[in-house]
Amino acid sequence: MTEQRLRQIFDRAREQRVLVIGDLMLDEFVWGKVGRISPEAPVPVVEVSSESCYPGGAANVARNLREFTGHVSVAGMVGRDRAGEQLLGLLHQEKIDTSTCTKSETFPTIVKTRIIARHQQVVRVDREQIAEPDSQQIASIIAALKRIMPQIDAIIFEDYGKGFLAQRLVDEVLSAGRGKIIAVDPNPRHEIRWRGVSVMKPNRSEARHAAGINEDASASSMAKIGAILLEKWETDLVLVTLGDEGMMLFQRNAEPHHVPTRARQVFDVSGAGDTAIALFTLALSAGATPLEAADIANHASAVVVGKLGTATVSPDELIQSFANG
Repeated sequence: MTEQRLRQIFDRAREQRVLVIGDLMLDEFVWGKVGRISPEAPVPVVEVSSESCYPGGAANVARNLREFTGHVSVAGMVGRDRAGEQLLGLLHQEKIDTSTCTKSETFPTIVKTRIIARHQQVVRVDREQIAEPDSQQIASIIAALKRIMPQIDAIIFEDYGKGFLAQRLVDEVLSAGRGKIIAVDPNPRHEIRWRGVSVMKPNRSEARHAAGINEDASASSMAKIGAILLEKWETDLVLVTLGDEGMMLFQRNAEPHHVPTRARQVFDVSGAGDTAIALFTLALSAGATPLEAADIANHASAVVVGKLGTATVSPDELIQSFANG
């Protein structure tokens, strides 16, 4: 793709209005170094030097979009707790609209704490409770989403399997958003009926699970998986992320297209899938072809895995990535 074409897509992307719906999380990072082994157990002692927090889960998808467009909204659930206030505060700092988020008295905000020493993740601590919003909360969220839907160009469902995406909520949004670009990052542990969306973006294991294929995902079996999923989900596109092997794009009436990875260094894969679905959807909304959108998403993922923490990519970094080949 030429730099001129890339800039044309980015220029159009600035005006796109994107809604992200899904499981919101707060990503905490504790940074330090290991100097000794604990005398209490055979585990490293991490001497903490700093701590940082970022929007995680669906909130990280919104944060990735915000680098390219000023019109990003996010819908999800947080608790009435310190972590929830911190997460909403971080989103407000990014100028991401949270008016369709709901606060729960009984649901604690999901927090994932990663302890990093010498660029290596030592351990991750998850604080979470899997629960659907109650019927009153769902009704309130649906009403809020329907109010903003006329101003939305594209919708991204980000399902981490934590319960927010109840079937009733999904069905109502799919109905209200008919005709818009709708992308889904599905979760195999959370059975949702997806029908008629623009693109589904599972990773390799999620794609195998959804297709009911247990064999190793070789090139031939991946083609079979893609064909099954196009029919199962009644979608136009399936984009399967393959980790260090890049991505596979499946389209109706077209040969599968493999996009090799562009990553040169991999420090942290946290949030790479979030970046992929964010940039693929935004590029489609801005007029890119599916192949162009996959190429953009692949380059974007390659940039973020070269950073530590829940990272994002900027337009300038993407342009430079394409320039570097």
